[in-house]
Amino acid sequence: MTTTPYATRATAVAARATDLSKVYGQGETQVVALDHVSVDFGQGEFTAIMGPSGSGKSTLMHCVAGLDSFSSGSVRLGETELSTLKDKQLTKLRRDKIGFIFQAFNLLPTLTALENITLPMDIAGRKPDKRWLEQVIEMVGLSGRLGHRPTELSGGQQQRVAVARALASQPEIIFGDEPTGNLDSRSGAEVLGFLRNSVRDLGQTVVMVTHDPVAASYADRVIFLADGRIVDEMLRPSAEGVLDRMKDFDAKGRTS
Repeated sequence: MTTTPYATRATAVAARATDLSKVYGQGETQVVALDHVSVDFGQGEFTAIMGPSGSGKSTLMHCVAGLDSFSSGSVRLGETELSTLKDKQLTKLRRDKIGFIFQAFNLLPTLTALENITLPMDIAGRKPDKRWLEQVIEMVGLSGRLGHRPTELSGGQQQRVAVARALASQPEIIFGDEPTGNLDSRSGAEVLGFLRNSVRDLGQTVVMVTHDPVAASYADRVIFLADGRIVDEMLRPSAEGVLDRMKDFDAKGRTS
């Protein structure tokens, strides 16, 4: 299987995986984490990736984001084919073109909120666009907390810093790996709202791995993985619809 019904999008494409496979080990210990996956992530869209544990959802995101290698197939970010890049080129691409938000906030404890936000650009030797930076900081509600260090911020505020850091460099695409996994429901809703607003108001592209149907309902579409393959897609998802689809996976897992 080299394509899926979910591969072609009407909008411009920010990232594309084509016939993507990821295999760990050999022989009897071989594990197929991704099995010929083809999917597009449209520019200015918010996509959630879901599936049971071991379905390949995090592996897919890590391969498309250039955080992990793949066994065969193709990944393109914009016009750049990731498999042609050497390590230094891949590091530069991640730094310049991609924003990341992780479940662990990954903030440096010795830096202020503002210093954490601008750190990737500081490392790259680039100055942030002042107007854009101010817009991002205002959107995530951090204007009064910029001088605070992470230990002086709540978990929700720390994740706001992480969201602002991902947005500040105006990346082509943002990848989130369970970005609300360590937050309570209220803080999680705030962070998801900021991501939703960044797509709607700033034209950002967001791809998020989540196990939470409520989180997935903030996305424009959800793609579902099972056994390393994309098996379904849902546009304009609701939390109830996503939950029902996930229950189907659970039922099939018990009967298989």
